Amino acid sequence: MKEFSFDKRINIFCGHYGSGKSEISVNAAFMLKEKASKVLMADMDVVNPYYRSADARKALEDEGIKVVAPLFANTNVDVPAIGPEISIGLKDKSHNVIIDVGGDEDGSRVLGRYYHEIVKNEYDMFFVFNRSRPMTVNFEETLSYIREIEAASRLKITGLINNTHFLDQTTVEDIMYGLELAQEISQETLIPIRATCVMEGLEKQLEGELDHPLMVLRKRLSLPF
Repeated sequence: MKEFSFDKRINIFCGHYGSGKSEISVNAAFMLKEKASKVLMADMDVVNPYYRSADARKALEDEGIKVVAPLFANTNVDVPAIGPEISIGLKDKSHNVIIDVGGDEDGSRVLGRYYHEIVKNEYDMFFVFNRSRPMTVNFEETLSYIREIEAASRLKITGLINNTHFLDQTTVEDIMYGLELAQEISQETLIPIRATCVMEGLEKQLEGELDHPLMVLRKRLSLPF
């Protein structure tokens, strides 16, 4: 079975609330650190302060991964402010960058601030979706959401990631149900399916079922309550 790999220096993960993009972003940072000496994890999700990739800061930093997050993370500040570290990481070609983007147009506009600093051939932007969640249940809604993110961020999505699940109740049938939608979107947009994600323990059940890479995730995030 194919394993997920990184083709570009900058890897952006976007998606709706509950898509699992933050969990995937954090896992991606750990995966990338196994192959790259300098990894920067930028939590740019200014939309959802309750379930953030920055929550994994200590574990990431213990592995030598630099974490950048809005200054309001885990505080009572309402207006986010992102420091200059993200610009430094985007410009410095010695850094490999993981970016976790907020789950709607407003979140994508934050990424759009850095449009001129993201070189076209140096990034991948992955659209993560969970078909069990609102806004990405059917073809029309999902395609519309993709177009909104692209317009707000001024960047093109280059890959689809199927992360359809029902937490601990997830079955292979659930995952394949999500894959059907990914295939529809890919056929319409020509955006390739870059990965299907599963939590540890389900990977063996998908052997021989996929024609694209499988990303096996470890639980890295938890709710702060």
